[in-house]
Amino acid sequence: MEDRGFDLEDRVADLESAALKRSLAPADRVADRGYFAAPPGGGLPVLDAEEAIVFASNNYLGLTDDDRVQNAARQAAATVGTGAGASRLVTGDTIVHHDLERQLAETKRTERALAFSSGYAANVGTIAALQPDVVFSDELNHASIVDGCRLSGADVVVYDHCDVDDLRSKMETQTARDGATEESWLIVTDTVFSMDGTVAPLGSICDAAESVGAWVMADEAHATGLYTDGGGIVQAEGLEDRVHVQLGTLSKALASQGGYVAGSDALIECLVNDARSFVFSTGLAPTAAAAASEALHVARHSDARERLWENVAHLRDGLEAMGFAVLGESQILPVVIGDRQDALALAEGVRERGVVAPAIRPPTVPEGTSRIRVVPMATHDQEDVVTCLEAFRAAGEEVGLL
Repeated sequence: MEDRGFDLEDRVADLESAALKRSLAPADRVADRGYFAAPPGGGLPVLDAEEAIVFASNNYLGLTDDDRVQNAARQAAATVGTGAGASRLVTGDTIVHHDLERQLAETKRTERALAFSSGYAANVGTIAALQPDVVFSDELNHASIVDGCRLSGADVVVYDHCDVDDLRSKMETQTARDGATEESWLIVTDTVFSMDGTVAPLGSICDAAESVGAWVMADEAHATGLYTDGGGIVQAEGLEDRVHVQLGTLSKALASQGGYVAGSDALIECLVNDARSFVFSTGLAPTAAAAASEALHVARHSDARERLWENVAHLRDGLEAMGFAVLGESQILPVVIGDRQDALALAEGVRERGVVAPAIRPPTVPEGTSRIRVVPMATHDQEDVVTCLEAFRAAGEEVGLL
């Protein structure tokens, strides 16, 4: 009989031969330091004997092990339950969800907000529900945006990364097409790009959008909680009235799980009814909603953000002083190495010195731009930052990069 199955073993072998195979590396906890295990396969993990400092997490404010955030999750579990149990349109809607959404809307300075089960679900569901005729998407947008564009059925026009001139040129080309005046247009961009650390020129994008009557959707996944009043780039630049759809995650600076969309009352009502990833998913777990709500409160009313940015400045200055090329202008510090093997060797050398900062290589980033993505947390102290810098100096010299 003819085999119509899948050659999964060959796929894995191809990944290994191309040095592209990735593996899970379990940790004992999610925090600014921890004990890690080698890839366990199907067995139980065996943790290393020595603790390592983590400079690779999106837990930017270090709130995953904050007592206030953990206590909020415990209280929600005890009073509401550990899971939503159903779609929020059935019986999975709780007061905890609405408390989170109220605080998100207040922070994002919008009429309403809506929590999704993940940031991925928020992007895919929102873009598809809007049903745009044309989407203009930054070439480095997250995979969830790319997939949302595909599922929407829109014509997708990709513009050069953070290049507003190219965006305007692409829109002019679209305008010249027959029937373009009757189309709905959506410009979608991340605000902070996770692999390059770059920040979108959001004000200029809004200018370009307004010149043709397009809507703007901004994904604040890597910005939420870190800027003005715990908001993102939209709040830092005062663009709430010009960005039609604000979107983000609860799983990074807000130390939880899930995603959200913030905008007008009409937008939220549309998503509640038409976003398939919301309608047909069990609601966000009440524990996750409560943890995110408390984390957002801490982000807004403590010095966590200031401590993070102090660590960012110290790390960037130190890495650049050594001669490393560091991209971006955000809390994400990509140290560009170039060669894939050199990046892997540097990451291994840093890891041997007690610092976790894995190499990022193709296909995640373009060929020839392999890098170490260094990310501090607010909970790292000065000694931790010095340890990280010393690890990079010693490993860089060992590999021959310095």
